[in-house]
Amino acid sequence: MTLSNNKVANDDNASSSKAVEEAKALVDALNKVVACYRHLAACVGGCTDGANLRDELRRTRERAQELALANRQRLTTSLRDKSLPTEERLEMELLWVAFSSSLELFHADMCKVFDMGHSFSLSKASAFVQTGIQGETTEVAARALSLPDLNRDETPASVERLEQTDLEVEIARVDQMIEEMEQKVSVLRWTVEARGPQYADPASTDSASLALLSGNEEDPSRCCDRSQMFVTLLLCGVAAVAVALSVCVVYLA
Repeated sequence: MTLSNNKVANDDNASSSKAVEEAKALVDALNKVVACYRHLAACVGGCTDGANLRDELRRTRERAQELALANRQRLTTSLRDKSLPTEERLEMELLWVAFSSSLELFHADMCKVFDMGHSFSLSKASAFVQTGIQGETTEVAARALSLPDLNRDETPASVERLEQTDLEVEIARVDQMIEEMEQKVSVLRWTVEARGPQYADPASTDSASLALLSGNEEDPSRCCDRSQMFVTLLLCGVAAVAVALSVCVVYLA
């Protein structure tokens, strides 16, 4: 009987660990797509803007929404499970915060693209800002979509207006998703403790961490040397003041 209970417990732990790993993979995929969308959104209205960029934005946006729906379903189901172990729940809450933060960044970038699309129409390419940026943005979108190429023909003005309308609808949909998430799962962000740079670029994070450590952590012997130097300078200053006062007394007398 005991062996049977242990086996069931091990199976439950394995299944919960697998669910956490799958959730991590989904959140990581969404973060990468949102990062690509942010890269593309920064080019709207610039000299690299055009029909290809707008199409890449649309495809990347659709991919991000698919991942957002998958993330919401997986994390909501897990966090509403009362039998979820404590360790797995903490991991899921951390993933929930990362997911909701990424979704808010995605919503902000969508609003930016919507506003910039009205200000810089493809029919008036001469009004684009000459930012000096060169090169294509296809590779950025291909990383998010896992597609080799995204070349398309020029987009007519009517199609551009239709895409702006679809974008407005999608912004409202993501806004509604964020609101529903806050109602279904109550995870306060300030109660979730970060456990390391799990969702950042390892190279950039390591270099940033080394810079912070080199700026904040010091050798204790160096601190002692500085303290001794400060005390020495203070004593020298007091001695100099005493000598000056004695000289003044002698001359005044």
